[in-house]
Amino acid sequence: MTGTIVVMSAKIRVLLADDQMLVRTGFRVILESEGDIEVVAEADTGHEAIRQAQLAEPDVILMDIRMPELDGLAATEQILRQAHPPTIVVLTTFGQNEYVYRALRAGAAGFLLKDAPATRLMAAVRAAATGDSLIDPAITRRLVERFVEPAQPQGRPAQLAALTERELDVLRLIARGLANAEIAAELVVAETTVKTHVARILAKLGLRDRVQAVVLAYETGFATRSS
Repeated sequence: MTGTIVVMSAKIRVLLADDQMLVRTGFRVILESEGDIEVVAEADTGHEAIRQAQLAEPDVILMDIRMPELDGLAATEQILRQAHPPTIVVLTTFGQNEYVYRALRAGAAGFLLKDAPATRLMAAVRAAATGDSLIDPAITRRLVERFVEPAQPQGRPAQLAALTERELDVLRLIARGLANAEIAAELVVAETTVKTHVARILAKLGLRDRVQAVVLAYETGFATRSS
């Protein structure tokens, strides 16, 4: 007798690190309403976030910046020094831009406004789990323009000489904070095509992730306030 084998897809494992219980509860309800996401642990301090990152082995951590005992910045730095660290998305408000920039420099893969719509929260978690980190477009420009010293605008900076014209188009949209699906819609191409372009951009420029790509785009003057 031959049985039927059912292959279950693994859920995205999420750790919620925020000192406000209502925030954690709200995020848990939103995320677990989707069948592919599971909240495996919660933390209300930076120390607890580090501990749970080791015990629960999450794929993604949603990390608040301001927490007691040890803040989210220090916790992010310590977690990312682990052998196989999860992806960290920083939770922020409009008043925490400097801290967010420091977190991105420390290795956080992206950031998200705490009051972002539920659809963007879920998109950020899914993007982070697949390496397609989402940067909230509502504050991307404000953050980078404030803390990155830009070069003079130029058509094609020397640092970007290896990129094709299409890859430059993709980089420009990455700098605007668009996710792969949004870039695909903008350029009228398949999302898989965009993913290939992004991977090639990062490889050619020797960058870790799209966050670093955003910073480089502004530092070289390729992306500007008017672009």
